[in-house]
Amino acid sequence: MTLACATRAEERVARRAGLRSALIGIGGVNGVPDGPAVSYGLAGGLEGRRRGTVLDAVRVVDERGATLWEGEGLGVPGAVRGTLLALDRIVDDPVERRRLHQQTGADAVDMETALLARRGTLRGALRVVADTPERPLGGAAGAVRPDGRYDWPGLVRAALRSPRAFTRTAADGKRALGALATATQRWADA
Repeated sequence: MTLACATRAEERVARRAGLRSALIGIGGVNGVPDGPAVSYGLAGGLEGRRRGTVLDAVRVVDERGATLWEGEGLGVPGAVRGTLLALDRIVDDPVERRRLHQQTGADAVDMETALLARRGTLRGALRVVADTPERPLGGAAGAVRPDGRYDWPGLVRAALRSPRAFTRTAADGKRALGALATATQRWADA
C-alpha cells in the first residue's frame, strides 16, 4: 500500500517510518498512486475531537452524510476508530465545523480521502487532528501550495498578520505531525 500524502511534511513522516508514500498534493492535484492507498496525514477536527487525536477511519462520508467508503480500519495501535468527512475545500469557520459534525456525524475533515474512495483504491485512512473549532487554522490556512509544498510568502503574510495565532497554529501542526509519526511507527512495528 502507498500512503497518499497531501503535504511534504506528511510525506517526510511516512518515509521516516520506512513506508511507501506519494505526494498527491492538496485535494490530489498531483494525481494519485495506482493500486491500494491509505489517505494519510493531518485533518481538521470537527466537534468533540481534540488536537492530536489519531483517527483510524472506518467510514468516509460526503457533506450530505452519504457513505463513500466503509472498512475495518487499519488497526493502528492507540488510534481512535472514526469517521472522516471528505470535502473539496478547507473548513475553518467554527460554526461550519460544528454544523458539519451534526449533519454528518464525522469526527474530522480532509480534502484527499474522497478522491481515493471514489477511485476504489482506498484501503483506510490514518489522520491526526491538527486544528479544531476552538483552535482553527486562521491565516495559516493558505500556507501550503496546492502541490503540497510550503507557500513561504503565504507563511510570512500569516505570521505578520497575526503572530500569536500563527505561532499557535504552527505549534499545533508540529504536535500533530509528532502524533502522526508516533502512530505510524507503532503501526509499522505491529
